This record gives sequence, structure tokens and C-alpha cells, in this order.
Amino acid sequence: MTQTTDFHSFRHGQFDITVLSDGDIALGGEIFAPEGNAEQRNTILHRLGGEGGTANAQSNIPLIVTGNEVMLVDVGAGRRFQPSEGKLEDNLRAVGVAPADITSIVISHAHPDHIWGMLRDDGSLRFPNARYFVGWTEWNFWIGEAAGALPKELQPFVEGARRDLMAITDRMTLVADGDEIIPGMTVLATPGHTAGHISLVLEGDVPLIVTVDATASEIVSFEHPEWSFGFDMDPELAVRTRHALLEKAASENAKLLGFHWTYPGVGRIEKVADGYRFHGLTSKAVQS
Repeated sequence: MTQTTDFHSFRHGQFDITVLSDGDIALGGEIFAPEGNAEQRNTILHRLGGEGGTANAQSNIPLIVTGNEVMLVDVGAGRRFQPSEGKLEDNLRAVGVAPADITSIVISHAHPDHIWGMLRDDGSLRFPNARYFVGWTEWNFWIGEAAGALPKELQPFVEGARRDLMAITDRMTLVADGDEIIPGMTVLATPGHTAGHISLVLEGDVPLIVTVDATASEIVSFEHPEWSFGFDMDPELAVRTRHALLEKAASENAKLLGFHWTYPGVGRIEKVADGYRFHGLTSKAVQS
């Protein structure tokens, strides 16, 4: 695999990890901080580099290589959600990885920006040789009656999730909390953002937790862990889950990798009086 300096790579235990991107999405202050007031939202957007009532949230997708495994966590939106997304495949090729090289994909949850890149426009699988790992609860929710009962404005999410999940049924393994994906990588159930949202724990000198959307914002999720995120489908459960996850991360001095955080989305947290403080890496180059 060739490497360029535009991508953040690091070694964690047995895993070589490169943080790629599917692009970014523009979100309003009411999404980042539904419980915040106007002043708090404006401050958050400013700190995230936003203007005009919105800020961009990155879509950080880890490429994980170990032994014969070449893995992704989620597949991005494939330009089906916002036009600024759909860049994962180009960024993979920039580090010398073709879609056919991907052996395994873990799907954290079935929201558009995480799963709609599954298929090409002709309906074929973008990653034709991959096997897929999906949470039992997440699968049951989107395929079952509960998703069909969601409000009308969310039915496009349901249709997209069902389209993509059904496309991988013959190469999918359903997993639950504590299951081992491969040696050294286990599932951590983190429900609330969606019914069956999962994160991953990778073994090393300290754990690496790929939190995905259980901690959707590097500012709000840590400084205001009692607040929800605008796309949380069960906000109260999401808050309880987040508190437990942050307690675990702080007590274990875990390294964290977040999906929507400023690139490269990697850092640690410390517990402070009113929440948590995030200590993240910085990168001069944000992937294009």
C-alpha cells in the first residue's frame, strides 16, 4: 500500500490504521446542539469553522489493515446524501487500495452517510469481495416494522437502508455486543443514535475505541455529554450510552476515533469538573 502525507496513519497494536474520508456534510446548529441556546450554538459553529448558521462535519472512515485483512468501518454516502460526500473510493485509491482489495466491512449503523455508498449507480456492490458485519439489533430495526412506522420525512432513510442491507444478505454476519470481528477487534454496543448502533474496540497498549456516532461531535459530545445530537433516534438512550462510553474511555485512557470530528478525528479525553476535555490530533491537510 503506497502512502501519502495527506492521510493520517498510525499503528495500534497489531493494526495499521489510515483515516480516510468520504467528504463532509453541512449541518446546522440545531443538529449539533438541539438543547443549546442560540448563543451556545453560534459559539459551537464558530469553533467548528462554520459560518451562516452551519458547519461542516467530516466523514472519517478508518482503513484497518492486519494480516490478510483490509477493512473499512462504514462505506460513506456515495454522493447520495450530500454532494460534498462520496469521496471514499478516490481516497482509497490514493493510498493504493482498490475497492476489490477490501476484505471486510463493519457497518456501525444504517444512516445515509454511513451506508449509502454500498452500491454503485448500476446497483452493483462497490466492494465486491468484502464480507460485512452488521449488528443484529440494527438489522432487525431497519428491515422490520419499526422502521416503517417512522415519520414520513424519514422514510427515504428507511428505503435506503433496506436497499443496501438487502444487497449484502448473502455475505453478511450479524453481530452483538462483545462479539469478536477478528482477533483483537470486538463489538461494543452503543445504542441510541440508532436502535442498534455499534462501536468497535481494538486491542493495544490501551484500547482504541472507534466510536462512530455514539460521540457525534468533538465539542458537544464531550463538553455537554447530557445533550443529544440532532440525528439521535432515541435521544435519552443515546445520552445514557454516551455517558457510559466516556466513563469507559476516560478510565482506560483509551484512544478514540470519531466519524464526524475534525480530521483526523483521533485523540483522547480527560474527565473534568463539568464533563470531558478532548485532546485531539491536528492535521494540516484535510482530505479532498
